[in-house]
Amino acid sequence: MSIKYGLLALLQRGTMYGYQLRTSFEESTGGTWPLNIGQVYTTLSRLERDELVRSLPEHDGGQRPYEITDAGRAELAAWFATPIGRGDRPRDELAIKLALALTTPGVDVPGIIQKQRTATVRMLQEYTRMKQRASGPADLSWRLVLESMIFQAEAEVRWLDHCEASLARHAPLPTPAPQAAPVPEKETEKTT
Repeated sequence: MSIKYGLLALLQRGTMYGYQLRTSFEESTGGTWPLNIGQVYTTLSRLERDELVRSLPEHDGGQRPYEITDAGRAELAAWFATPIGRGDRPRDELAIKLALALTTPGVDVPGIIQKQRTATVRMLQEYTRMKQRASGPADLSWRLVLESMIFQAEAEVRWLDHCEASLARHAPLPTPAPQAAPVPEKETEKTT
C-alpha cells in the first residue's frame, strides 16, 4: 500500500492536518507501518499538486488542515475497486537473499534458513500474543492487519520448510573417494 492511498482514505473521513494524519495512519495499521512526518507532508504536497487534496487556511495554532477533493475521492474509489497484484508488492528480500546464497560459494544456506525460521516463529508468537490483547469492535482494523501478518508469517515458515526440503533433495551427493584398482591375485605355483 502506498502512503498516498492511506492518506486519501483518512481524509475521506474528514479534514485533518499532517500530525493527525500520521497518528491516524499508525493507529489504523496498529503501528506496523510507522510514518515519518516528513513522508506525510511530502505526500500531501504531491496529492495537492495532483489536485487530489486541497489545503485549507491555517488554524490559530498554525496547523494547516487538508481535505480530499472529488478527484481524490474518485482516485481512492478506483484504488479500493482494483485488486492488488503480486507484482505490485515490494520484492521479497528473503527470497532474493536465499537465491543469492545458493549461488555464492561458502554460504551456509541451511544455516540461513534455520535462523530465518527461528526469527519468523518468534514473530509469529508475538503476533499471536498481540492478537489475544486486541479484542472488541474498535480493534477490528488492527486485528485484520495483525491477522494478515500472522498468515504471512505462517506461510513464510511453510516456505522455509519447503526450501529446506528442496535443498536436501537437490544437494549434490558426496562423491565417493576413488578406489585403487584391484590387485590381481598371484597365481600360486602348483607343486607336486
